[in-house]
Amino acid sequence: MLLSGRDLCLGVVFLSLLSCGFSSGSASDINCLKSIKASLEDPLDMLTSWDFSNITEGSICSFLGIECWHPHESKVINIKLGDLGLKGQFPRGVMNCTSLTGLDLSSNKLSGSIPADISRIIPFSTLLALSYNNFSGTIPASISNCTYLNVLKLDHNQLSGQIPGEIGQLSRLKTFSVANNLLRGPVPDFVVASVTADSYANNPGLCGGPLKSCRSSVEKSLNCSSPPL
Repeated sequence: MLLSGRDLCLGVVFLSLLSCGFSSGSASDINCLKSIKASLEDPLDMLTSWDFSNITEGSICSFLGIECWHPHESKVINIKLGDLGLKGQFPRGVMNCTSLTGLDLSSNKLSGSIPADISRIIPFSTLLALSYNNFSGTIPASISNCTYLNVLKLDHNQLSGQIPGEIGQLSRLKTFSVANNLLRGPVPDFVVASVTADSYANNPGLCGGPLKSCRSSVEKSLNCSSPPL
């Protein structure tokens, strides 16, 4: 059957719209990885496979540490860059991977603070692993807005201040660890997750939950500071 000129034109327009839609989605994820690579130091050249010179649909899915929804579609679902010797701060470009459900940057040499707007950067993530780095500052309260989190691992850093109590309201959370930091104050009351003392180990200033009671800690502090009679 022969198509009319009008039908051919409509077909071309339809294909163009589809192409634009796919290109737009792919472009966002490609820019996401470009930004991550540009913002991190890679002294061991572990990200050499991240070659953006000839990007075709799905090519980024073969990059080290990258998992896609489909191997032939450039929509990143997981970024796993653990133990690669990477340096720098938290790569904010992650927010351009809009379909991301898992971020693992553990066992690197990253520093600086965890972004205050972390929930805007990884809104659909089920896993956030930042263990064994040099992150400092406080744990942002907005992390409690990452409502899909199943795993939150912040252990072995230099985090200080209190653990936001709102984290305890994460109804999907199964694994939580902040061991080996500089945290203090009461630990959250978790509605679902079963958190043991090991998850808080080597934070002498923490109390409550599976740890010593906060009341005892306060009384001990007051007794130590009271002048002798």
